[in-house]
Amino acid sequence: MNTFDTLYYTLFTFFKPKYKQKSNSIAIAYVSTLQCALLLFLGVFFAKFFNQMNMTTMSKEKAWTLFILVSGFVFFKNWMQYTGKRRMMINAKMNKRASPKHNIWLLILLPVSVIVLALILFQAA
Repeated sequence: MNTFDTLYYTLFTFFKPKYKQKSNSIAIAYVSTLQCALLLFLGVFFAKFFNQMNMTTMSKEKAWTLFILVSGFVFFKNWMQYTGKRRMMINAKMNKRASPKHNIWLLILLPVSVIVLALILFQAA
């Protein structure tokens, strides 16, 4: 199990009592958004790094197109992964051991802060 699985399970169990059927969708959307935000941050970082090194890589339009395609793949992959047997395996593993308690508000602010950092880096020279 990786970090995203534990984050998924934490949000799933937090929203389960209040939003019974929608808790799975909320947790999947959160994990997918976090992964896409990290992907955006890494993409902007490497674009700025390669620009400072005077390397020609790809145009901005191609980079944004690639980001959109990979983001669609991430959402589809997480939807396939967390709606089937993987969710049952995560449930079984997390029920056997004490699951780590994360602060929900910090988890919700994590993708927002990563996107803000990416935007700050995007605006930097």
